[in-house]
Amino acid sequence: MPTNRTFTMIKPDAVSDGNSGSIIKMIEEAGFRIVALKKTKLTPERAGEFYAVHKERPFYNDLCQYMSSGAIVPMILEKENAVTDFRTLIGATNPANADEGTIRKLFAKSIEANAIHGSDSDENAEIEGNFFFAHIEQF
Repeated sequence: MPTNRTFTMIKPDAVSDGNSGSIIKMIEEAGFRIVALKKTKLTPERAGEFYAVHKERPFYNDLCQYMSSGAIVPMILEKENAVTDFRTLIGATNPANADEGTIRKLFAKSIEANAIHGSDSDENAEIEGNFFFAHIEQF
């Protein structure tokens, strides 16, 4: 059954470029309510835990190094049809293929440094959100 929550994380490139505020503004203007938000930094080991699903992929080590290279801003968001609507808002993984006005079209540098992560399913949204936020109260 679909939920009304999703998980996102503003990646190190977008944070270091000073785009967090603009991205958060776009998220809120798109009707998402921020349930949880923090600024943090992953160690390479913790990044490896988060991306364990990709452990056998050739890009895994580079991904872990990149995601631990600077501050990130993980968030849990709420909105009806949250996962699908958020994936539309952020745009294609490759910013060259992202629609105009999407977060990745506006802020991504490359397919690797693509500014933001968005959960691809309700199940992964719950798993990823719980990775960063142990218990979220209703506000």
